[in-house]
Amino acid sequence: MPELSRFYNIVIKMIYSDIGQHNKPHFHVYYAEYEAAIGVDGELLAGSLPVKQLKLVQAWTAIHEEELYAAWNKAVRNEPFGKIAPLQ
Repeated sequence: MPELSRFYNIVIKMIYSDIGQHNKPHFHVYYAEYEAAIGVDGELLAGSLPVKQLKLVQAWTAIHEEELYAAWNKAVRNEPFGKIAPLQ
């Protein structure tokens, strides 16, 4: 699962051809023992994150929404996508 970004000990990844379970553009977030699937629109689809980290991820998502959609479109076609700048 390729890594999209990493900031504040939060790792964000996107899976190729990952359209089965959630059926909407999304990415996977890992923080300590937490895991979550987040829609490109910032919606928590599955799993959980502490509130502070969820808000950081949602802020990052809002800033990089267009880049996330572009990465999603490439991922569903099994094409490589680049990294996205971290939240600073």
